[in-house]
Amino acid sequence: MPQVSVLATGGTIASSENDRGASVASRGAGELLGGIAAGGPNVSSRDVMRLGSYLLGHRELRLICEAVAAELADGGVDGVVVTHGTDTMEETAYLLDLVQHSSKPAVLTGAQRPADHPCPDGPGNLQEAIAVAASPSARDKGTMISFAGNIYAARGTRKAHTVAPSPFKTMDGGPIGQIANGQPHFMSAPIRPRALALPPPAFDSIRVDIVTVHPGSDATLARAAVEAGARGVIIAGSGVGNGNSSILAWVEEAVQAGITVGLGTRVPEGPVVPFYGNGGGADVVRAGALQLGSLPLFQARLLLALMLSHGQKPNPELLAAHI
Repeated sequence: MPQVSVLATGGTIASSENDRGASVASRGAGELLGGIAAGGPNVSSRDVMRLGSYLLGHRELRLICEAVAAELADGGVDGVVVTHGTDTMEETAYLLDLVQHSSKPAVLTGAQRPADHPCPDGPGNLQEAIAVAASPSARDKGTMISFAGNIYAARGTRKAHTVAPSPFKTMDGGPIGQIANGQPHFMSAPIRPRALALPPPAFDSIRVDIVTVHPGSDATLARAAVEAGARGVIIAGSGVGNGNSSILAWVEEAVQAGITVGLGTRVPEGPVVPFYGNGGGADVVRAGALQLGSLPLFQARLLLALMLSHGQKPNPELLAAHI
């Protein structure tokens, strides 16, 4: 029988109402597994943390990466499931995928309804994620998100609805697989670049901020980010990745001062295409900003933070394989 390791980190799947009427992550891995049907793969479990994913910082992401890497390195483990809050699941999944050297699958799942809801979705999602992690067909596909019957590659997947039972959407062509009759069926496989090294302790304190362009915006927030210690700033440009005259002037200053500047887009789908002048994307890239392609802003932020934490200065060549 395949052996699957379940690592619990908290999230809605582990949440119940407290004495103040608010839902709080309080249930551990053993309780989560108690809600799924018997049979299937052999499953072991342990708690890594019990937090809503809106509370996670870089340190917590690093600890999750280390825990997953340790399980995947165990010769007796065939796959890993991480239970996680949906708020920032897209970030943790992408970071795990960036540093996953093993051919064994790592699968994230969670819930939109808490564990004490009359009709919780967590047990079904967990059962399906375990089936994905145990399947030989899931090997060499990196880190995935399994949720509400769909399987998504980590890169490009975003939470696209706050409360829908199936909240995830991918920017890269839809799910790579689906689960039918309790078994995963894959239609495609993600193209994955060579894995990067695990986040070092320096990752905990690396600051990379995102500043959004909007009518009337200027460089005040970008300057404040650098003053607060940001080593990198991503400009969430309008349209195909445009700034304005104030943003352009700041990019020129920041790049000269050694700050890493990335250029993304606030538009939900589509790549950065820097061809406008007069403060637009062409000028911002010419000033030294790194275009981030179609990589979602919050995943791009982690890519820059990981590289910076390893002492690497991100450049177009380093980013090319990942955007």
